[in-house]
Amino acid sequence: MGPKNRLIVALDVDTQKKALDLCDKLKGEVVAVKIGSELFSSCGPSVVEAVIKNGVKVFLDLKFHDIPNTVSKAVLSATRLGVFMVNVHALGGYEMMKKASESVMIEAQRMKIEKPKLIAVTILTSMDEKALKKVGIDDNINREVLRLAVLAKDAGLDGVVASPKETALIRQKLGKDFIIVTPGVRPTWTEAQDQKRIATPADAIRDGASFIVVGRPVIEAPDPAGAARRILKEIGQ
Repeated sequence: MGPKNRLIVALDVDTQKKALDLCDKLKGEVVAVKIGSELFSSCGPSVVEAVIKNGVKVFLDLKFHDIPNTVSKAVLSATRLGVFMVNVHALGGYEMMKKASESVMIEAQRMKIEKPKLIAVTILTSMDEKALKKVGIDDNINREVLRLAVLAKDAGLDGVVASPKETALIRQKLGKDFIIVTPGVRPTWTEAQDQKRIATPADAIRDGASFIVVGRPVIEAPDPAGAARRILKEIGQ
C-alpha cells in the first residue's frame, strides 16, 4: 500500500459539520478517517453515512465490549453502514470475537458487499504496566498484547489495534497478512500528550504497522492538509 492508504485521520470532533469540514480540507491527501465515541455519540450513524457519501472510507472505532450476542448485532449494524473497518475489545474474549466475526461475514455476504475488516483492541495506548496492574493484569505488556493478538486471530478476526511498541512483535508472530492498526503515532514535530506508548509514523511503518491513526496533530493544525502531507512524507521515507 502507498502512504495515503496507510494513514487514517481520527475525526475527534463533536459535530457533523466539523467532521465534514475536515474531510473537505483533507480531500486529496487522506482516503480514510476514524470515527470514535465522541463524534458517534454526538451525531449517531448519520455522520458515518455522510462521511462515506463524501467519498471517504470510515474506520468505526467504538471498541465494542459486551456479551457475544450484543456485540455480534453491533458489528452487523456497522456492516450495514458500509464502514471499511470496525473494532471490538479483545478482552471481551474468544466467544465474543468469534461470534462477531461470523456476524460480519454473514451480513456482508447477504448484502453482496466487501466484508469490513474486523479488528480487536489489545491494550489502550494510554495505559502502561502500572495502569495494567491497577486493573489486575500483572503480566508484561508485550506478552499480554501478543496473547490477545493471537486470541483475536484464532477467533477469525482480521487484525488488532496495538501501540507501535508492540507492532514488531505481533508482525513477527502473526505474519504479513495480519492487520495491525497503530494509534499513539506522533510525528516528530508534535507532543505526546496523553499517549504513553508512542512512536513516529516512520518508526510505526518500519516496525510493520498496516495503518497508523493520527488525530490531534492533523485536525488541530492550522493547515490540516499540510500536516497530513508532512505525515505522508514521513511514511514514504
